[in-house]
Amino acid sequence: MNVPIASILRGLGEKCLLNWALVFFQRKHICRSFLGVFSVSLAVVDTLLTLSVTALHLQAEGHLLGLKLTRYHVCLLVQILGEVYSALQWPVVVLAGLDHFFSITRRWQASSRLSLFVSGLLWILSALYVFLLSDFRPVIEEVFHIQIHQCWVFHTSQILHIATSLLLILGCAALHAGCLTLKHSPLKDQTTDQSRALSRRSYVLQTLHIFLNTWALFLVILAVLLLLLVGIPAYLGLSGAWLCFLNSLLIAVVLCAVCPASQLGQGWGGRAPRQLL
Repeated sequence: MNVPIASILRGLGEKCLLNWALVFFQRKHICRSFLGVFSVSLAVVDTLLTLSVTALHLQAEGHLLGLKLTRYHVCLLVQILGEVYSALQWPVVVLAGLDHFFSITRRWQASSRLSLFVSGLLWILSALYVFLLSDFRPVIEEVFHIQIHQCWVFHTSQILHIATSLLLILGCAALHAGCLTLKHSPLKDQTTDQSRALSRRSYVLQTLHIFLNTWALFLVILAVLLLLLVGIPAYLGLSGAWLCFLNSLLIAVVLCAVCPASQLGQGWGGRAPRQLL
Protein backbone atom coordinates (compact mmCIF):
# COMPACT_ATOMS: atom_id res chain seq x y z
CA MET A 1 0.00 0.00 0.00
CA ASN A 2 1.29 3.45 -0.92
CA VAL A 3 1.48 5.89 1.99
CA PRO A 4 2.41 9.60 1.71
CA ILE A 5 5.83 10.35 3.16
CA ALA A 6 4.26 13.08 5.30
CA SER A 7 1.97 10.47 6.89
CA ILE A 8 4.94 8.16 7.49
CA LEU A 9 6.83 10.98 9.21
CA ARG A 10 3.82 11.84 11.35
CA GLY A 11 3.36 8.19 12.35
CA LEU A 12 7.04 7.77 13.17
CA GLY A 13 7.09 11.02 15.17
CA GLU A 14 4.06 10.05 17.23
CA LYS A 15 5.53 6.58 17.77
CA CYS A 16 8.81 8.07 19.02
CA LEU A 17 7.01 10.38 21.46
CA LEU A 18 4.96 7.49 22.80
CA ASN A 19 8.06 5.27 23.10
CA TRP A 20 10.02 7.83 25.10
CA ALA A 21 7.00 8.76 27.23
CA LEU A 22 6.62 5.11 28.26
CA VAL A 23 10.36 4.83 28.91
CA PHE A 24 10.20 7.96 31.10
CA PHE A 25 7.19 6.80 33.14
CA GLN A 26 8.76 3.37 33.71
CA ARG A 27 12.33 4.60 34.19
CA LYS A 28 12.58 3.31 37.79
CA HIS A 29 12.18 -0.35 36.84
CA ILE A 30 12.57 -0.48 33.07
CA CYS A 31 16.05 -2.03 33.21
CA ARG A 32 14.97 -4.90 35.47
CA SER A 33 13.75 -7.06 32.58
CA PHE A 34 14.83 -7.94 29.06
CA LEU A 35 11.68 -6.42 27.57
CA GLY A 36 12.33 -3.13 29.36
CA VAL A 37 15.89 -2.89 28.05
CA PHE A 38 14.71 -3.85 24.57
CA SER A 39 12.06 -1.12 24.65
CA VAL A 40 14.80 1.46 25.29
CA SER A 41 16.78 0.15 22.31
CA LEU A 42 13.61 0.32 20.20
CA ALA A 43 13.08 3.95 21.21
CA VAL A 44 16.65 4.77 20.16
CA VAL A 45 16.31 2.98 16.79
CA ASP A 46 12.95 4.63 16.10
CA THR A 47 14.42 8.06 16.90
CA LEU A 48 17.35 7.52 14.53
CA LEU A 49 14.99 6.32 11.80
CA THR A 50 12.68 9.31 12.25
CA LEU A 51 15.53 11.83 12.17
CA SER A 52 17.10 10.20 9.11
CA VAL A 53 13.84 10.03 7.17
CA THR A 54 12.95 13.61 8.10
CA ALA A 55 16.36 14.95 7.02
CA LEU A 56 16.26 13.11 3.68
CA HIS A 57 12.70 14.21 2.97
CA LEU A 58 13.34 17.87 3.72
CA GLN A 59 16.67 18.12 1.86
CA ALA A 60 15.51 15.94 -1.07
CA GLU A 61 19.11 14.77 -1.42
CA GLY A 62 22.33 14.68 0.55
CA HIS A 63 25.64 12.88 0.97
CA LEU A 64 26.89 10.47 3.61
CA LEU A 65 30.33 8.84 3.47
CA GLY A 66 30.53 9.63 -0.21
CA LEU A 67 27.10 8.17 -0.99
CA LYS A 68 24.36 10.26 -2.51
CA LEU A 69 21.16 9.93 -0.51
CA THR A 70 17.77 10.85 -1.98
CA ARG A 71 14.09 10.26 -1.30
CA TYR A 72 14.56 6.78 -2.71
CA HIS A 73 16.40 6.02 0.50
CA VAL A 74 13.48 7.32 2.59
CA CYS A 75 11.29 4.53 1.25
CA LEU A 76 14.16 2.06 1.43
CA LEU A 77 14.87 2.81 5.10
CA VAL A 78 11.21 2.53 6.06
CA GLN A 79 10.82 -0.80 4.25
CA ILE A 80 14.04 -2.28 5.66
CA LEU A 81 13.25 -1.28 9.26
CA GLY A 82 9.72 -2.58 8.83
CA GLU A 83 11.09 -5.98 7.82
CA VAL A 84 13.56 -5.95 10.72
CA TYR A 85 10.72 -5.15 13.14
CA SER A 86 8.71 -8.05 11.74
CA ALA A 87 11.68 -10.40 12.08
CA LEU A 88 12.10 -9.37 15.72
CA GLN A 89 8.55 -10.10 16.86
CA TRP A 90 8.67 -13.81 17.71
CA PRO A 91 12.26 -13.86 19.06
CA VAL A 92 11.33 -11.02 21.43
CA VAL A 93 8.25 -12.93 22.58
CA VAL A 94 10.23 -16.11 23.28
CA LEU A 95 13.10 -14.38 25.09
CA ALA A 96 10.78 -12.15 27.12
CA GLY A 97 8.68 -15.17 28.10
CA LEU A 98 11.75 -17.06 29.28
CA ASP A 99 12.98 -14.00 31.16
CA HIS A 100 9.66 -13.64 32.98
CA PHE A 101 9.51 -17.35 33.79
CA PHE A 102 12.97 -17.46 35.36
CA SER A 103 12.43 -14.14 37.12
CA ILE A 104 8.99 -14.92 38.58
CA THR A 105 10.04 -18.38 39.74
CA ARG A 106 13.20 -16.82 41.21
CA ARG A 107 15.41 -19.34 39.46
CA TRP A 108 17.53 -16.76 37.69
CA GLN A 109 17.55 -12.98 37.16
CA ALA A 110 19.16 -11.58 34.01
CA SER A 111 21.36 -8.54 34.59
CA SER A 112 20.78 -5.31 32.69
CA ARG A 113 24.12 -5.78 30.90
CA LEU A 114 23.12 -9.21 29.67
CA SER A 115 19.74 -7.86 28.53
CA LEU A 116 21.50 -5.05 26.69
CA PHE A 117 23.86 -7.51 25.01
CA VAL A 118 21.01 -9.81 23.96
CA SER A 119 19.01 -6.84 22.65
CA GLY A 120 21.93 -5.66 20.53
CA LEU A 121 22.54 -9.18 19.26
CA LEU A 122 18.87 -9.50 18.30
CA TRP A 123 19.00 -6.30 16.26
CA ILE A 124 22.13 -7.46 14.44
CA LEU A 125 20.83 -10.96 13.74
CA SER A 126 17.47 -9.65 12.54
CA ALA A 127 19.16 -7.21 10.15
CA LEU A 128 21.39 -10.00 8.82
CA TYR A 129 18.34 -12.21 8.35
CA VAL A 130 16.53 -9.53 6.34
CA PHE A 131 19.54 -8.86 4.09
CA LEU A 132 20.89 -12.40 3.68
CA LEU A 133 18.18 -14.98 4.27
CA SER A 134 14.75 -13.46 3.75
CA ASP A 135 12.99 -12.94 0.42
CA PHE A 136 12.68 -9.21 1.06
CA ARG A 137 12.61 -7.12 -2.11
CA PRO A 138 12.27 -3.34 -1.81
CA VAL A 139 9.51 -1.68 -3.84
CA ILE A 140 10.56 1.74 -5.14
CA GLU A 141 8.47 3.99 -7.37
CA GLU A 142 10.09 4.39 -10.80
CA VAL A 143 10.12 8.18 -10.99
CA PHE A 144 12.73 10.89 -10.47
CA HIS A 145 13.58 11.06 -6.77
CA ILE A 146 12.37 14.65 -6.33
CA GLN A 147 8.92 13.54 -7.52
CA ILE A 148 8.62 10.82 -4.87
CA HIS A 149 5.99 11.85 -2.34
CA GLN A 150 4.79 8.43 -1.20
CA CYS A 151 6.29 5.08 -0.34
CA TRP A 152 5.13 1.50 -0.65
CA VAL A 153 4.65 0.15 2.87
CA PHE A 154 4.53 -3.53 3.79
CA HIS A 155 2.02 -4.74 6.36
CA THR A 156 2.45 -7.19 9.21
CA SER A 157 -0.02 -9.59 10.76
CA GLN A 158 2.35 -10.97 13.38
CA ILE A 159 0.96 -8.77 16.15
CA LEU A 160 -2.49 -10.29 15.73
CA HIS A 161 -1.03 -13.81 15.48
CA ILE A 162 1.04 -13.39 18.64
CA ALA A 163 -1.78 -11.81 20.64
CA THR A 164 -4.27 -14.46 19.51
CA SER A 165 -1.91 -17.33 20.34
CA LEU A 166 -1.06 -16.03 23.82
CA LEU A 167 -4.69 -15.19 24.63
CA LEU A 168 -5.74 -18.71 23.62
CA ILE A 169 -3.09 -20.14 25.97
CA LEU A 170 -4.33 -17.85 28.73
CA GLY A 171 -7.94 -18.88 28.13
CA CYS A 172 -7.06 -22.58 28.17
CA ALA A 173 -5.19 -22.08 31.45
CA ALA A 174 -8.23 -20.41 33.00
CA LEU A 175 -10.48 -23.28 31.86
CA HIS A 176 -8.00 -25.82 33.22
CA ALA A 177 -7.92 -24.08 36.59
CA GLY A 178 -11.71 -24.12 36.69
CA CYS A 179 -11.85 -27.80 35.77
CA LEU A 180 -9.44 -28.67 38.60
CA THR A 181 -11.90 -27.43 41.21
CA LEU A 182 -14.73 -29.47 39.68
CA LYS A 183 -12.63 -32.62 39.38
CA HIS A 184 -12.04 -33.01 43.13
CA SER A 185 -14.83 -34.51 45.19
CA PRO A 186 -15.29 -33.35 48.81
CA LEU A 187 -13.82 -36.47 50.42
CA LYS A 188 -11.68 -35.99 53.50
CA ASP A 189 -8.59 -37.54 51.97
CA GLN A 190 -8.87 -35.10 49.06
CA THR A 191 -9.23 -31.97 51.15
CA THR A 192 -5.63 -30.88 50.57
CA ASP A 193 -5.81 -31.36 46.79
CA GLN A 194 -9.09 -29.50 46.63
CA SER A 195 -7.66 -26.66 48.69
CA ARG A 196 -4.72 -26.34 46.30
CA ALA A 197 -7.04 -26.40 43.28
CA LEU A 198 -9.19 -23.66 44.79
CA SER A 199 -6.08 -21.61 45.57
CA ARG A 200 -4.84 -21.96 42.01
CA ARG A 201 -8.25 -21.07 40.61
CA SER A 202 -8.44 -17.98 42.81
CA TYR A 203 -4.98 -16.83 41.78
CA VAL A 204 -5.66 -17.41 38.06
CA LEU A 205 -8.97 -15.54 38.21
CA GLN A 206 -7.34 -12.67 40.07
CA THR A 207 -4.62 -12.47 37.42
CA LEU A 208 -7.16 -12.51 34.58
CA HIS A 209 -9.26 -9.85 36.28
CA ILE A 210 -6.33 -7.46 36.64
CA PHE A 211 -5.10 -8.11 33.09
CA LEU A 212 -8.53 -7.54 31.51
CA ASN A 213 -9.18 -4.39 33.55
CA THR A 214 -5.85 -2.96 32.42
CA TRP A 215 -5.95 -3.89 28.74
CA ALA A 216 -9.66 -4.13 27.84
CA LEU A 217 -9.55 -1.22 25.38
CA PHE A 218 -6.39 -2.52 23.69
CA LEU A 219 -7.99 -5.95 23.32
CA VAL A 220 -11.05 -4.36 21.70
CA ILE A 221 -8.81 -2.56 19.19
CA LEU A 222 -7.00 -5.81 18.36
CA ALA A 223 -10.34 -7.58 17.91
CA VAL A 224 -11.56 -4.88 15.51
CA LEU A 225 -8.34 -5.11 13.48
CA LEU A 226 -8.69 -8.88 13.35
CA LEU A 227 -12.33 -8.81 12.26
CA LEU A 228 -11.83 -6.10 9.65
CA LEU A 229 -8.61 -7.70 8.36
CA VAL A 230 -6.87 -4.32 8.63
CA GLY A 231 -3.14 -4.51 8.04
CA ILE A 232 -0.72 -2.83 10.44
CA PRO A 233 2.17 -0.99 8.73
CA ALA A 234 5.35 -2.92 9.44
CA TYR A 235 7.28 0.18 10.55
CA LEU A 236 4.64 0.75 13.28
CA GLY A 237 4.34 -2.92 14.25
CA LEU A 238 6.96 -2.83 16.99
CA SER A 239 6.21 -0.05 19.45
CA GLY A 240 6.44 0.78 23.13
CA ALA A 241 2.69 0.37 23.60
CA TRP A 242 2.77 -3.10 22.04
CA LEU A 243 5.72 -4.12 24.23
CA CYS A 244 3.88 -2.95 27.37
CA PHE A 245 0.85 -5.03 26.40
CA LEU A 246 3.08 -7.97 25.54
CA ASN A 247 4.84 -7.65 28.90
CA SER A 248 1.58 -7.94 30.85
CA LEU A 249 0.24 -10.71 28.61
CA LEU A 250 3.40 -12.80 28.96
CA ILE A 251 3.41 -12.39 32.74
CA ALA A 252 -0.23 -13.48 32.85
CA VAL A 253 0.54 -16.51 30.67
CA VAL A 254 3.52 -17.46 32.84
CA LEU A 255 1.49 -17.10 36.03
CA CYS A 256 -1.53 -19.02 34.77
CA ALA A 257 -0.25 -21.56 32.27
CA VAL A 258 3.44 -22.27 32.63
CA CYS A 259 4.47 -22.21 36.27
CA PRO A 260 3.84 -25.08 38.72
CA ALA A 261 0.55 -25.13 40.59
CA SER A 262 2.35 -25.38 43.94
CA GLN A 263 4.04 -22.03 43.38
CA LEU A 264 0.77 -20.45 42.29
CA GLY A 265 -0.86 -21.62 45.46
CA GLN A 266 1.88 -20.01 47.52
CA GLY A 267 1.29 -16.68 45.81
CA TRP A 268 4.85 -16.36 44.54
CA GLY A 269 6.36 -15.57 47.89
CA GLY A 270 3.55 -13.24 48.92
CA ARG A 271 3.52 -11.21 45.70
CA ALA A 272 0.07 -10.59 44.28
CA PRO A 273 -0.60 -10.54 40.52
CA ARG A 274 -1.11 -6.77 40.70
CA GLN A 275 2.55 -6.39 41.69
CA LEU A 276 3.66 -8.41 38.68
CA LEU A 277 1.34 -7.34 35.85
